[in-house]
Amino acid sequence: MLHPEKLDPIERRDLPESATRAIHYLAAEIAVTVGATPEIAATLSHPVLLRHIDAKYGRLPDVVHEAMRPPTTAAGVAVISRLPVVEDALGPTPFNWEEAAAWAGDRARRSTSLELDIALLLLARCAGEPFGWQGQQAGRLVNNILPTPGHEHEQSGASSTTLLSPHTEDAFHPGRANLLMLGCLRNPDRVATTVSSIRQVELDAAQWKLLRTARLPILPDISYGDGFDDSTAPPVPTVGADPDGPTLRFDPAYTPLNRADDQFRCAYQHLAGELERVSRTTALAPGELLLVDNDVVVHGRVPFTPRYDGTDRWLKRVNIRLPQRRRAVGESAEDGYGQRVVAPFSTTRGQHP
Repeated sequence: MLHPEKLDPIERRDLPESATRAIHYLAAEIAVTVGATPEIAATLSHPVLLRHIDAKYGRLPDVVHEAMRPPTTAAGVAVISRLPVVEDALGPTPFNWEEAAAWAGDRARRSTSLELDIALLLLARCAGEPFGWQGQQAGRLVNNILPTPGHEHEQSGASSTTLLSPHTEDAFHPGRANLLMLGCLRNPDRVATTVSSIRQVELDAAQWKLLRTARLPILPDISYGDGFDDSTAPPVPTVGADPDGPTLRFDPAYTPLNRADDQFRCAYQHLAGELERVSRTTALAPGELLLVDNDVVVHGRVPFTPRYDGTDRWLKRVNIRLPQRRRAVGESAEDGYGQRVVAPFSTTRGQHP
């Protein structure tokens, strides 16, 4: 039997201070050059900004590029430390992502949020191809994850007082991220992120076989809106096969398990229990970045009580595509519920909906 204390530890990749300074100076240089305007900050996909990111990320030290490689252990996650975050320069935690995006383009607020957005895009570009979603946070390439009044009990990044169930990011879509970056700006209450890897669970042969069959659909989460119909949605496998080991596509909060037979539900629930058994928690500190292999790992968040006083937890999220990775051929037939990617760095535009 596996036991959490005997599992591969979460990788830690500590950047030297010289690398932190290099990230900070390059992001600040780009921010000054393009200007902290609402137009630039709105989606971060302005052509001028993108040209600077693409032309200059290669100037970062080799140690930064090395730190941004995909996680290498079965745990499927790595914590990268010493990002250029100065909490006192952030300003208060916004009340919602719209406010966060607006403040990033407001020079009067003197917030460093836009510089941090640019820094995260530089790091994401070192790893692969950062992208956003037209239907989520208005297509912004760097999402703001913070507790939002009225959304406390949702299964979304805006929630707080409820457990955010372990899930594959954007499991419903064939163009979902290969890597997910979660960068911590503020976390005074040490709210923990949970992570679990499919490569550390134990299932019997019958369970593996059942979970590799396409039985149920996965619907878009509430951040994309509501009203998605599961009656005509295509079923997808929960577990996939890969030369390096099994992959995972898992989001029980948005999977209509009541439509499955008892045998499949039993296998699915066993998988959920195994993912809970091998779950780890990591409470990110300001300046730490969690790099998650989204093809292998599910992540969630423990409940917490928001204060809405400007001091609450504030993360930034970036989706990253690895063009060298290929997913199951059958996924190419999925329409992703019409959700479109914003992929300005993509070398294979049009591959996914």
